[in-house]
Amino acid sequence: MSIRPFRDINRRKTKVIALGNVKVGGENPISVQSMTNTLTTDVKATINQVNDIQNKGADLVRISCPDQSSTQSLKEIIKNVNIPIIADIHFHYKRAIEAAESGASCLRINPGNIGNKNKIKEVVKAAKDNNCSIRVGVNAGSLEKDILDKFKEPCPEALVESALRNIKILEDEDFNSLKVSVKSSDVFLTIEAYRQLSKVTDYPLHLGITEAGGYVSGSIKSSIGIGTLLLDGIGDTIRISLSDDPVQEVKIGNEILKSLNLRNRGVKIISCPSCARQGFQVIQTVKVLEEKLSHIKTPISLSIIGCVVNGPGEAALTDIGITGGQKGNNMLYLSGVQTEKVMTEDMINRVIKEVEKKASEIEKNQK
Repeated sequence: MSIRPFRDINRRKTKVIALGNVKVGGENPISVQSMTNTLTTDVKATINQVNDIQNKGADLVRISCPDQSSTQSLKEIIKNVNIPIIADIHFHYKRAIEAAESGASCLRINPGNIGNKNKIKEVVKAAKDNNCSIRVGVNAGSLEKDILDKFKEPCPEALVESALRNIKILEDEDFNSLKVSVKSSDVFLTIEAYRQLSKVTDYPLHLGITEAGGYVSGSIKSSIGIGTLLLDGIGDTIRISLSDDPVQEVKIGNEILKSLNLRNRGVKIISCPSCARQGFQVIQTVKVLEEKLSHIKTPISLSIIGCVVNGPGEAALTDIGITGGQKGNNMLYLSGVQTEKVMTEDMINRVIKEVEKKASEIEKNQK
């Protein structure tokens, strides 16, 4: 049960690359990724965080490798997780080689920062030998000096020129298992840079608003920037950059994709903001259900509406629905049909039971 999308998004056609068992580009699902913020040398803490990020719905996880101790730790981390790992490399080419040899599925580098052609050749060879892809990561805050001199300031044209230059460096080494990003903390700059880049290359694009800020402001900036590009059909993998717990990045990333009907994962809750008409505490109920249903991966729609004004209409379009009633008598809807009244004190447990039951039925039918 769901509302038919007003329109489908025609995704831009891109090449397909593999990051471990996750394919990026083409008609593959848009993947969601995040990045650990533990010390990579703290192997146990990093493994735990990678697992937390994966459990919240991430497809890929990036880990920073600023020194040799980190790349040595990366090998042990990769052995103990079940998700493709992207190694974040900035300047030293040996870190990229070590990360590839440690089992990274992708290297995030800026080839122009790596050094001379021989160093780049060694990195490319390590990537090829270890079945490792590369992300060309261009950032408005770290553009090449000659490009900044030419354009005077970060601008869409500067980011695109840097991206194309770095793509060519890899292509000259006969390497094309790559994806590209042109990030900025400015929403408008980012959107225009990606729009321009999408017209001149068919490599898969990694979307993000870099250094977006805290949970609220960063989520809004990312939703506007990334959402606008996704509506344009641009983007193959996304990362929400928040000054917060990485699992929050994953939640927001998946919610953006859900809202655009680009990917359905887990329970999609439709709920009212609450008012004096509500028959139960909607806000608290939704918070509890979001937490207690976070383990559900099967796409299910759930409406939680506090009264009968919009409740029946919303419930008719969702798999499971609750509308508030008088004296704690709330109506339960299953597949859009009124089923029975449920008292407020029993409501949360009943909803959880029905969602889990529905998920089990869907999974059984898919086998």
